[in-house]
Amino acid sequence: MNKQKWAVGITGASGAIYGVRVVQELLRAGHIVHLMITEAGWQVFRDELDWHTDDREALLQEKLQQDFSGELHYWGLRDFNCPAASGSYRCDGMIVVPCSMGTVSGIAHGASGNLLERVADVMIKEGRRLVIVPRETPLNAIQLENMLKLSRLGVKILPAMPGYYQKPQTMDDLINFVVGKTLDAIDVPHSLFRRWGE
Repeated sequence: MNKQKWAVGITGASGAIYGVRVVQELLRAGHIVHLMITEAGWQVFRDELDWHTDDREALLQEKLQQDFSGELHYWGLRDFNCPAASGSYRCDGMIVVPCSMGTVSGIAHGASGNLLERVADVMIKEGRRLVIVPRETPLNAIQLENMLKLSRLGVKILPAMPGYYQKPQTMDDLINFVVGKTLDAIDVPHSLFRRWGE
């Protein structure tokens, strides 16, 4: 198997479980994951998943690493030693899931105000894959313009909108659909949902 290198950002938008599952699936597939989590992202872990985040490294080891064959590397938002912060590092791409509108704005305007935004900026400047999974509703004109700007730069905008044609029976079915579509966007094989026509 070709071990790929992926950057994953998890922000403070609702839907932290999407980011968790994406990381787990990439690690399950044996890939290298460079993970960045905003402070608001950690708060959503507490609020939505009831995770105790006092010992962050131990929590990530327990919840994400498990027995998967991939490699997980966690980076603080001020640690620019992360290899993916440089265009010379051959990162296969980046997923920001879920992606807050504040992070969308920072990426769209090239702010590079933290490591997550810097890595996204590198993906754009190097012409590598960048997938943004926004989880917000309704959307105002500023947010739509920011996403349009990113789309015109080649960024894949993949809203967290589950499909229902596979007749979901559980919350996991809905989550797996969004996670599966996210993995489809970076060409990582999975069997998380039944495809149309199957």
